[in-house]
Amino acid sequence: MDQQKMKAVLKETFDTVSGGYDGDALRFFPRSAENMAALLGVKGDEHVLDVACGTGHASMAVARKLQKGKVTAVDFSAGMLVQARRKAESRGIGNIDFLEGDMQELPFEEGRFDAAVCAFGIFFVMDMETQLAHIASRVKPGGKVMISNFQESYFHPLKDLFVDRLTAYGVTNPPQAWKRIAHEDGCRQLFETAGMKDISVEKRNVGYHLAGAQEWWDIVWNAGFRRLVAQLSAEDQERFKREHLAEVDALKSKDGIWLDVGVLYTVGTTGR
Repeated sequence: MDQQKMKAVLKETFDTVSGGYDGDALRFFPRSAENMAALLGVKGDEHVLDVACGTGHASMAVARKLQKGKVTAVDFSAGMLVQARRKAESRGIGNIDFLEGDMQELPFEEGRFDAAVCAFGIFFVMDMETQLAHIASRVKPGGKVMISNFQESYFHPLKDLFVDRLTAYGVTNPPQAWKRIAHEDGCRQLFETAGMKDISVEKRNVGYHLAGAQEWWDIVWNAGFRRLVAQLSAEDQERFKREHLAEVDALKSKDGIWLDVGVLYTVGTTGR
């Protein structure tokens, strides 16, 4: 599938799942966003760009640290932006502008922002080096650019069971570009190739115990995995769900089902 077709599929997927994206089962997103905001280390008066902002987890975490600054947040999913605007308004966070746009064609002049973040978004583009350089070009010389992405073992073993069972149903995963940066060396290489300086990578785990297998299905159904399940017929979807949740439920301990969410936070400065 070429990049344009993949972009259309992703946009449709995220529009579809936007209503459930902030569900409690996916609480690793706000937890990770708090880490990102803390590690970014803003002074409080900056103008920060959030690329592929989704429902605004990183935008809001950063905005709360900007007493005299603001965030401009961009996403190509209108559905996600509806949720982001609603959430920011309900929380009284007014220093964010949410804009619909393509992260591969950011509509801003070079050097406009003091810093930029991209949470769990860079790996949706095959040419991540060009994408990161594009984001960095919108940041002033010496400004920070930070991304977050999953470590390779994230959601293990639940994701492995999910993929294996889907494969048995004849559904294959698309190319796993994210694995190139699923470790510290890959993140450093990405930032170096994109021309970034003063690069650092921090690992943190924001995992937690799920109450049961249904919470895992909430993650599957309300995130990117849904587009894979959707390739099955309605009858096969029901059978797949029943079989898969049975094997996931077998992993339950007295504390619940562990959801491992290892995250890498990479930051560098623009070298222009």
